[in-house]
Amino acid sequence: MTSSALAVPTLSILGVRVPKLTADHALRLIGDEELGSHQMLAYVNAHTLNLATQDEELHQALNGSQLIMNDGLGLNLAARMRGERFPENLQGSDFTVRLLELAASRDWKVFLLGGEPGVAETAAARLMERIKGLEVVGTCHGFTGESDEVLVQRIRDTEASLLIVALGSPRQEVFLHHNLKATGALVGVGVGAFLDFSAGKVTRAPRWMNVLGVEWCFRLLQEPGRLWRRYVVGNPAFLLRAWRDRRSATES
Repeated sequence: MTSSALAVPTLSILGVRVPKLTADHALRLIGDEELGSHQMLAYVNAHTLNLATQDEELHQALNGSQLIMNDGLGLNLAARMRGERFPENLQGSDFTVRLLELAASRDWKVFLLGGEPGVAETAAARLMERIKGLEVVGTCHGFTGESDEVLVQRIRDTEASLLIVALGSPRQEVFLHHNLKATGALVGVGVGAFLDFSAGKVTRAPRWMNVLGVEWCFRLLQEPGRLWRRYVVGNPAFLLRAWRDRRSATES
C-alpha cells in the first residue's frame, strides 16, 4: 500500500495495513494525487475484515489499495488492544461526501455504480443538489447482469475521474482491484450502502451514533433479518480474531 511509502503510520489488523489518518490528511493525499494515477480507496470495518480472512481475493484487493480508511468502532477497539488509536473514525458515508466535495472543487466528473434500479439516478440528483458544482456524468445500477468489460467501457466512455462503486463487499473491492485502471478513473472507492442513504432508500442513523461508530446498531434494528449474522455474530467474531491477532503479534 502506498501509504507506507508516504511515511504514514499504519496498524496491521488481521493482515490488512490500515493507515492512521485524519479525514483532512486523507483528502490532501487524494487531492494532491500523491497516491498515484489510479487510486483505489477502501473502507474497512469489522465485517469487511471478517470477510477478508476467508476471501483471499478480497484480502489482496484491500492490501492492493492505495488508501484504506478505518470505519467504525470495531477498528478502534482492535487498535486499543495494541495500545494504539486511530486519530479519527473515517466513517464511509461521511467521508464519501467530503470526497465528492473534493471532486466538485477539482472539476472531476463522477460515475455512480450500484444499488437497485433507480437508486443511483436518485442519489445523483440529490447529491448534485446538495454539493455545489458536482457533476455526475453517468449512473448504472448493480443488477444489469453485464460483464465487467461492458461496465468498464460504459464508465470509460463518460471520462469520469471519480468512480463510486456500491456493490457491497467483497464485490465492490474486487471489481475496483481488477478494473479501476481500465475505467480511466483517477479515483475509485467502494461505498457499501452510501447510494441507498443518499437516495433516501435507507434512513441513516442519528449523527451521535455515527460519531461513536455504532451506526451498525441502527442498521440492525432496520434490517434484522438480513443483518443479524453480520453484526450479532460477526462483531464478536471480529473482536476475537483481533485479540488473537494481537496476541500473535505480541508473542512474535
